[in-house]
Amino acid sequence: MAMSGGIDSSVAAMLLLEQGYELIGVTFRTYDSQLTSGCCSIDAVSEAAKLAAKLGIEHHVADFRQVFKEHVVCNFIDEYMHGRTPNPCVLCNSSIKWGFLWEQAQKLGCEYIATGHYARIKELNGHWYLATAADTLKDQTYFLWMLTEDNLKHTIFPLGDFTKTEVREMAAQRGFERLSKKEESQEICFIPDNDYRQFLAQHVSDFENRCQAGDFLDITGKKVGRHEGFPNYTIGQRKGLKVAFGVPKYVVHIDSEKNTVTLGDREDLEALQVRARQCKLTDRERISRNPHCLARIRYRSAATPANIQIEAAEGQDELSNIKLTFENPVWGVTPGQSLVLYQDGLVIGGGIIY
Repeated sequence: MAMSGGIDSSVAAMLLLEQGYELIGVTFRTYDSQLTSGCCSIDAVSEAAKLAAKLGIEHHVADFRQVFKEHVVCNFIDEYMHGRTPNPCVLCNSSIKWGFLWEQAQKLGCEYIATGHYARIKELNGHWYLATAADTLKDQTYFLWMLTEDNLKHTIFPLGDFTKTEVREMAAQRGFERLSKKEESQEICFIPDNDYRQFLAQHVSDFENRCQAGDFLDITGKKVGRHEGFPNYTIGQRKGLKVAFGVPKYVVHIDSEKNTVTLGDREDLEALQVRARQCKLTDRERISRNPHCLARIRYRSAATPANIQIEAAEGQDELSNIKLTFENPVWGVTPGQSLVLYQDGLVIGGGIIY
């Protein structure tokens, strides 16, 4: 049982115990940051250990700091330094929680890994799918699309059928009143104050050389001002440009090689097509029979009707590139973010936007 010290994983542990499972709690350290709260902080480790003791279950602390740095933090830095906007939670789930944590679980003799994610799992026609949670506002399948079918076969999501309100009520009913009112952290666990720019400045050795001033361009390629270094900008950004145009302007393109940032109007960020690489598709035959889906281009975006075209598919288990054509324009397609595909509430695939 992955235990963060927060309400979701804590209630998930309680439910599994009540269902008769034998649990071993594991809390992992991923980063030495300035944060004292959040899913992987020192306080979280302490709270998880205390809860495990109250529940009477074995508890371990796993030190994943080095592998987390190699697999998640380095990717985060590399993506930003190439003008893309990464989603570290997606990579952490696949490489850390269902990678190194699953390896540790097997060493401890566990048959499943359980977490407090809001998601469900369904088996259909010989395939294992992620399925959306009952609480559509809390659904976290977007962050889990990289999980393989083998991962899902050995996973339990105890909260998938419940709403967040119900989870809070369950904590209170079981005597954990303070836990039931605990607020969630919305920050990336290794980014203090959610300030990724300061993080890059501190962790990229030659940041000053790689983050030099360059040209703002309009969509015709004309120079319209100077920017403070392309890593300081993300697609869709409107505030903090420090250039006055009389009307709102948005970042619509970042060229890390030329050190240019292209600005445009809001409508310039609308797109009917998006491409993704490193795509994982659960059932290619299903998609071939019915290429219509709902797709999300970021966690908080609405699932939008679209059609899938597989552009490279050399085998059932090979990663592919896909092109997605939306029925209506979507706003703010951002390279580096995840594209997640759904049919009938099932995650049928996903990829990294490029």
